[in-house]
Amino acid sequence: MKKTLITGGAGFIGYHLAKNLLANDYKVDLLDNFSRGVMDDELQMFSKEKNIKIINLDLSRTLSVEQIDNNYDYIFHLAAIVGVKHVMDNPYKVLDKNVILNKNALSICGNQKKLSRFIFFSTSEVYAGTLQNFELTFPTEESTPLSLPNLKDRRTTYMLSKIYGESMCHNAKVPFTIIRPHNFFGPRMGLSHVIPEIMKKIYDNKKGVVDVFSIDHKRTFCFIDDAVEIIRLLSESKLAKNEVYNVGVQDEEIRIDELVNKIINIFGKDISINPLPGTPGSPKRRCPSMVKAFKIIPYRHRFDLDKGLELTLNWYEKNVFNGNQESAL
Repeated sequence: MKKTLITGGAGFIGYHLAKNLLANDYKVDLLDNFSRGVMDDELQMFSKEKNIKIINLDLSRTLSVEQIDNNYDYIFHLAAIVGVKHVMDNPYKVLDKNVILNKNALSICGNQKKLSRFIFFSTSEVYAGTLQNFELTFPTEESTPLSLPNLKDRRTTYMLSKIYGESMCHNAKVPFTIIRPHNFFGPRMGLSHVIPEIMKKIYDNKKGVVDVFSIDHKRTFCFIDDAVEIIRLLSESKLAKNEVYNVGVQDEEIRIDELVNKIINIFGKDISINPLPGTPGSPKRRCPSMVKAFKIIPYRHRFDLDKGLELTLNWYEKNVFNGNQESAL
């Protein structure tokens, strides 16, 4: 049985990744300080499963490194300060904390006796500067040269911390795989993200009109069950060692106003869109090439956007909109 540590494990991606790993004969430890993740009913039930353990620890404290076991086969590093609001409110903290978290996670790797892979979660934001300054090709390949936006921009700090983290992986002398996630969504996601945020607006709407920013921006969206399966397969592949991979959907690009109309139709409500300006710093387009990943893993997406939206809305109506649960951030 393979033993795994997931930092930031109480959050949206960490929780679903842990469920996937558990189903594939892994023993999983979830490390989190619960500054953003929540101990909701689902996580409490999940923590009672055999081969799952919750470690309540602040990875930004250097002393925490000494409290972690040294017999992990895989370490998935998700712990970071994320979210546009947090980045805009505390840009220096994002740079400072995220680099410390990366450093401590790699220190834990250095203490391991049998580590097969360190999986670092970067971001699709690393392509934002190239999109601003040059002509970015879509779908975007991992080999795309990276360019920096204006360093004065607060939003730049998050992508800088992730680019720095990628460089740390390349130079830390540990076996790694870098993941660049592209718009994952699904149950137990925080309401500050675009799909659940839109769902909440439409659920609460009494006026027949919903405000929507950046209506002409385009995205592809990857349902979380597909995302974590792709990530697990990449982490297990010898060919993915010391490589960088996009994880997302390549072929189902959609405008934000079209996405909102899809969600309105699922609700069955008669609501129109009030278009508002683009969100400052938000990339107008984001669409990953999945060619590199699918060359080495035997997997294709099982959930299209419509099915993923339906499953996500069903969960939110039951647990958040009509229930009392917080959703993980």
